[in-house]
Amino acid sequence: MLRRILQSSLLALVAATPFTARAASTAGSLEVVAVQPARVADLVLLGHGFDAGLRQGMVCRVTRGTTNIAEILLVEVRPTCCAALITSLAPKESIHAGDVAALKILKT
Repeated sequence: MLRRILQSSLLALVAATPFTARAASTAGSLEVVAVQPARVADLVLLGHGFDAGLRQGMVCRVTRGTTNIAEILLVEVRPTCCAALITSLAPKESIHAGDVAALKILKT
């Protein structure tokens, strides 16, 4: 049920996002293209997807400047975009289009 809701929300979000915004990104980073409120949870749309090496289940850290805003979990990955759920959010913060996401990598 949750997967069906996520898929329909992702399709609506991708369709509503202008093509130029979907393609926008900085080399080495993932730009947040949009945030879509949904019934169950807010979805974050990123401007890169499977073609950029992203896979379902990856965790990303969202920043604005030098401030850590949130952590997100990739739940639906398409060739050129992906959708993520917010797993943690800094107090009194919210994710906005233009914020930058980077893969969270564990150092060993």
